[in-house]
Amino acid sequence: MITAGDFRNGMSFEKDGELFQVIEFQHVKPGKGAAFVRTKYRNLKTGTIREESFNPSVKLKQAILERRDMQYLYSDDDLYYFMDNDTYEQLPIRAEIIGDSVQFLKEGTVCQVVSHNGEILMVELPIKVDLLVTECEPAVKGDTATNATKSAIVETGAEVRVPLFINRNDVIRIDTRDGQYEERVRS
Repeated sequence: MITAGDFRNGMSFEKDGELFQVIEFQHVKPGKGAAFVRTKYRNLKTGTIREESFNPSVKLKQAILERRDMQYLYSDDDLYYFMDNDTYEQLPIRAEIIGDSVQFLKEGTVCQVVSHNGEILMVELPIKVDLLVTECEPAVKGDTATNATKSAIVETGAEVRVPLFINRNDVIRIDTRDGQYEERVRS
């Protein structure tokens, strides 16, 4: 058991039979009245985010999440197959569990598979991935306005906004959390 006063970012807990993870917390001690913990947390199954204030002495059951590094192998319709590098066990995971970051999933990528009591909750991709640009509009001479971007398609099929100097066959680094272009990778 943990108390709300023990909350830290990333900590997981169970409440009303549901599994949650703390996104943000703040210990508040007002001039008058009792202290409380203002918390923003995510439901790990549905993804919904809630904000709630807890009394610091409220007891909650801590949820222990298991994280395993697994390598993405291939996809078959709606299933994505991952392999545990230690046991070589292959595990199919549905696309909705992976979420929007599936568009940046490249064969051979090592991801963290998060589970609780044997049930897979999410797949965390590396924060930054390097992908090859397969299609890209050519830059038009004179398009030099500040922060001008164009559309590019990367090897996984995802569409990304990139600066005008990016060309076909360039390797670019993308942030998987928001899908934004980071930089061109020098080879």
